[in-house]
Amino acid sequence: MADDLKAPLSSTVTPSASSAASGFTLDRLVLERGLAPAETVARARLVQSETGEPLDTVLTRLGMVSEQALARAIAEAAGLRIATAADFPAEPLAADRLSARFLRDARAVPLRETGKAVEVAFVDPLSTDARHALAFALQRPVVPLVARSGDMEVALDRLYPEAMAGPGEAGEADEADVERLKDLSSDAPVVRAVNALIGRAVESQASDIHIEPTEDSLKVRLRIDGALRDEDPLPAHLKAAFVSRIKVMAGLNIAERRLPQDGRLRLAVRGHEIDLRVATSPTIHGESVVMRILDRSNLPLDFEPLGFDPDTLARFLRVLRQPHGIVLVTGPTGSGKTTTLYASLAAMNTADRKILTIEDPIEYRLAGINQTQVSPQIGLTFAAALRSFLRQDPDVMMVGEIRDLETAQVAVQAALTGHTILSTLHTNGAAAAVTRLLDMGVEPFLITSTLNAVLAQRLVRRLCPSCREPFSPTPEMFEALGVNPAGLDRLWRPVGCPECGGSGYRGRIALLELLVSDAETERLILARAEARDIQAAAGLRTMLEDGLVKARAGLTTLDEVLRVTREG
Repeated sequence: MADDLKAPLSSTVTPSASSAASGFTLDRLVLERGLAPAETVARARLVQSETGEPLDTVLTRLGMVSEQALARAIAEAAGLRIATAADFPAEPLAADRLSARFLRDARAVPLRETGKAVEVAFVDPLSTDARHALAFALQRPVVPLVARSGDMEVALDRLYPEAMAGPGEAGEADEADVERLKDLSSDAPVVRAVNALIGRAVESQASDIHIEPTEDSLKVRLRIDGALRDEDPLPAHLKAAFVSRIKVMAGLNIAERRLPQDGRLRLAVRGHEIDLRVATSPTIHGESVVMRILDRSNLPLDFEPLGFDPDTLARFLRVLRQPHGIVLVTGPTGSGKTTTLYASLAAMNTADRKILTIEDPIEYRLAGINQTQVSPQIGLTFAAALRSFLRQDPDVMMVGEIRDLETAQVAVQAALTGHTILSTLHTNGAAAAVTRLLDMGVEPFLITSTLNAVLAQRLVRRLCPSCREPFSPTPEMFEALGVNPAGLDRLWRPVGCPECGGSGYRGRIALLELLVSDAETERLILARAEARDIQAAAGLRTMLEDGLVKARAGLTTLDEVLRVTREG
């Protein structure tokens, strides 16, 4: 160890830190805090004895305990602060006295010098050996902080890249040497870096991972709650190997770097299966990669988390219980239409119903439902699949999207013959779905005979309940935003805390607009009335009005509501 430390061992840990953590062991802490039952901890101990991994790594890798929950429990028990991504330095501290190998083994990163001490982040500060060794090496008292293992891996990879590179990797990989790319993509440091990135993204509940090569680094961003957030970039010498590793995992051709490619992979993260859709695209500095994370464990198959209030939910469930007809969910790309359809299917998925779907792509696998993937190259289009479904004696059919007149006509025919059809359209509002069907060429009398309801929606970021704060808006604010202040005497705004990663938001919620067909709307459809007339006659609560209710309740902000409901 002395060779790795590069310094004589001759200092101490701060007394408060030692005493705060004394008497605790990680397995005891997990049990006392109720993070996992005794049999789970015993199983983790068995895995630890077989693999030699630290206990916290086994617990989080197998999904027994989340990284965030474990870090919070350690911090509370030891009276320590949790290190955030902003705490990690831009440049390595004490690089002349601490080797990357030692820090990686200790899972520790020095953060900053404060007065006569050094703040150091540890994944497991309850283990005193590494803290004492660092104190001796730095000749300074050590003030420990708690770090999530994912944050620690990112910091070590960024600050000490030489620990990741094997012999001959220091320079840019030879892009023309496919065999070398295969070798690089299978190297343990690269495998670890890719797995760590995916693990952090899943832990953060990101929907997408964006990997973008630049001239001197590999830029990484996560889309969390609909907004992109920067992660620490990876060094340039990892560009080819990192992208190649992802392509190998997704079954793509690593020799083809001039054309876009699409693939899919499945792997276990935090103890459960995760599907990822992978899309690559050539850029001037290398291949860009976007991975869409499909985590079924985070798929809300209940309506309340999606943003349905009791009244809207009751009306929508009444529509779903009708024995036949068409129910449409509308909105732009990324507005949560598919999630709402899946929740609807889950509500209708009973033993006495046969449910078939045709999707492009199949985002989540649903138990008890027969799902089919569109394949236009062999003639399996939405319309063709829907026709074939009619011979399968279904009760409910879900069509990923009504894109053309042929699909719309088959859907109408299916509804007329006693089937329930769920599908989506790309329109700005519920009433606009009717005019969209008319524009496609569907006859008005067919729409009135089959259309049961249209649900329009948009997604807004949900305020973090742990740190949101109320405030009293001023008349000038409403005037600037062009909003009627009636009933909005108190609103809420984001603050930022460790629970939400400092953003002030955690999760998303839908703004909804439900149009249920009735005699008046049918009369207007037959008269080919415009969308605004149908909307006015229906007397529905618009997405803007639904958003104002949710802003007043502290679920989101007024800015978020206006961002998604104002056109142009």
